[in-house]
Parts: sequence; structure tokens; C-alpha cells
Amino acid sequence: MRFVLFTLLLVSIVAAEMRYDVQSFVEQGMQHDPILAETRYTVETKKHQEDALFSEAVLPKFTFSMMVGPAPGLRESVDAWGDTVDTWDFTKWGPFWGAEIQAVQPLNLGQYRVGKKAIQADVKQQEMSIVGSELKKEVELQTYYYNYLLALEMLRIVRDAEKQVNKAYDKLEEALDDDDENVSQMDLLKLKAGMHTVKEGVADAESGMNQVMLAVRFSLGLAEDEIFATVDTVLVPRTDRFPTVDEVREITLANHPDLKRLEYGLAAKSYQMDLAYAKLAPEFFIMGEFEYVKSWAGNRNYVQKNAFAQDAVNKISGMIGIGLRYRLNFWSGIEKYHLAKIEYRSLKLKEQYASEGTVLKAVEQYHKTLAAKQKMEALNESRRAAEAILKGAAMQYDLDNSKTGDLISAYTQSVNLQKDYYMAVCKYNIAFAELLAKMGLHLADYAIYK
Repeated sequence: MRFVLFTLLLVSIVAAEMRYDVQSFVEQGMQHDPILAETRYTVETKKHQEDALFSEAVLPKFTFSMMVGPAPGLRESVDAWGDTVDTWDFTKWGPFWGAEIQAVQPLNLGQYRVGKKAIQADVKQQEMSIVGSELKKEVELQTYYYNYLLALEMLRIVRDAEKQVNKAYDKLEEALDDDDENVSQMDLLKLKAGMHTVKEGVADAESGMNQVMLAVRFSLGLAEDEIFATVDTVLVPRTDRFPTVDEVREITLANHPDLKRLEYGLAAKSYQMDLAYAKLAPEFFIMGEFEYVKSWAGNRNYVQKNAFAQDAVNKISGMIGIGLRYRLNFWSGIEKYHLAKIEYRSLKLKEQYASEGTVLKAVEQYHKTLAAKQKMEALNESRRAAEAILKGAAMQYDLDNSKTGDLISAYTQSVNLQKDYYMAVCKYNIAFAELLAKMGLHLADYAIYK
């Protein structure tokens, strides 16, 4: 029974634990982000404008009205001039039914086509704005991910340092108790005086981990019973191929959302200018109208059964023709055209320097990332040298307990270089994420260029 309960508990723990690599972490965070979700709805709103334009410019305007009720009858009478006329007979009533239909079919297909292209370009422009927001969010999420791994490494380092210092402290106490001539009380005091640095490091590492976990859980929307864990157990440099500066330029020109947004913006303004110019011309349409009224009260001398008989009550009429509408407020239309033309020229001037400025920002980030990579590699070489020095100092300490100071110095140097190295790895990984964003690439898209 205990085995079954233990198995169920283990299964529930494993089921609640979510393991992420950097790609799945970024994807989950992007899906959960409420600001991006809200921004995507604006694109849907833009797309519905195309349907509204189609309804306004192409689809017919159709109006149908109907009424039923009682109506008075008719009777013949002679007026003052001796003519026989139909007059209302309110003493007799009968059922009444009437219907009226109006339809207007615009002939503005040209305006619709231009307007549709303008809306589609505007939608693309909005989509590129979303891509820019997504790239910034991806950098933020990768920062959380690598900071989490950095916090794990810092915890390992400081806890190992605490363990080693305590071990050395115990060993010194034993040597003092054994009256070892190579060890003095001063060595013990020096070691004890430096222990506060280790304890502060442990506290700082634990505090950093707690802060990172708050950001991680919020980004993923994890429930309280869900455990976050990473596929990566250690912080290592990214394995993505490092691009050349020429590749950075080419990829940026081909993919950056700001440049594409400007391209679609120019197209949208061009179409809006054409649409404003087209609206200066008259608009043609076909209009039809049909009216039918039938009352069964009729003439009281006989019941009117003819559905198409016409008199003062019964009526059937209709018309159809081609109409022309011209906006008399010409100056308002011409101002809209001039405004669209000015905005188009303004964007055209911006196009000349936007691509150059965007590429320069990407190249600038390239050099920052390259410098971070070189610093990381230099620290890695120093870290390995410090580890070798530490091994030599440990061997000397085993042979001679008086070498405590050399051992502590070597160990301190090794720990500091480990901390600096892992911080450099984290900075490089984040700088590379920023480089991808500056080039206009999603994390998953860079695989194409590997």
C-alpha cells in the first residue's frame, strides 16, 4: 500500500514539473503574454475593415419595409361638379398589407480595388509592428532563461565555497588541537574573518534566484503546484553559429520588421493617395425601387379580389435607372488627396536613411556581441589556469599545512574567476539574443541561416 501511495505521489510530482529548453520557454512565454495577444486583435480589426469596404463600395444597399393592419373601405360618391369619385368609408374595414423595396448597386469597383490594396498594406504594416514587439519579448524571455541558469551556477559556486571553507576551518581546528607547529591561531582567525564574504555570496545567490523565479513564473503563467525546470542543467555558451558582419547586413536588410513596415507603409500611402484622387471623380450607381400596397376592404359595392387592381388604396409602382453622385465639397476631397501625397513623400524621404540606420544598429550590436564572446573566451582560459593553480596549492597544502594562505588565495581566485566566467557566458548569450532581434529574426528562424 505504501509503495502504491509513493508511486502515485511520484507520478503527480513529475506530471506537475515542466521542463523547458530556451526555445520552448520563449514559445510558451510568447503565447502567454497578454500585451501581444491584445496587439494581435488590432490586426483582426484591420482585416475587418476590408469587409466593411466591400460592403460600402461593392455590395448593394438593400432596404425592405413591410406593414400590415386594418384599412377603411371605399365608396363611390358624386362631388359638387357631378363627378363620381371614391371616398373613404370608415364604417367598413378590411385587412391591409404593404411592402416597399429599395436597392442601390454602387459601380465603384475601381475604388474598391484600390481601397482593398490600401487596407491590405495597412494590415501588413500592423503585422510588422507586432513582429517588432515579439522580437523584444523574445529577448526579454531569453534574458530570464539565461539569468535563471546563471543563478543556478552562482548557487553551486557559493555553496561549494561555503562547504570548502568550512572543511578548511575544521581541518585547521583539528591541527590546532593536535598542536601542529605549522598552524597558528592567526591562520584560523584570518579564515574566520573571511567567512562573511562566503555567507554574503550565498545570501545574494539565493535572493537572485528568488527574483528570477518570480519573473519566470509570471512570464509562463505557472500555477502554484507547477514546478519549473530547465532541460539545460548548466550554463554554457550558445552553440549558434556566429555570423559574419556581412551576413548581419544582408539578414537585416531582408528581414528587419521596421524596414518591412516602412515598405508596406509606403504602399498603403500610395494606395490611399490613389483612392483620394479617385474619389474626386463622380460615382455611378444603379437604383431600383418597388412599392406594392393591397387592401381587401376595396369598394363596398363588391369585394376587390384582383391583386393588381389600383385605386386610392391599392397601388403598385416601381422604377429603375442609373444614377450619378458628385460630391459638391470638392475642396475637402482635394485636401485629403494633398495630405495623402505629403505623407507619401515624407515616408519616401525616410526610406533613404532608414535602411542605413537599421543596418548600423545591427552592426553595432554585432561588435558588442563579438566583444562579449572574446571576453568570455579569455575568462575561460583564466578560469582553467586558476583551477590548475588551485590543484597545485591543494597538493602543497596536503604536504605542508602551513600553506593555508596560499590555498585560500588560490581558491578565492578560482571562485572569483568562475563567477566572472559564468556572468560573461550569460552576457554573451543575451547579447546574441539581442543581435538576432536587431537583425529582425525570431529565435527559431536563425536555424535557416546556420
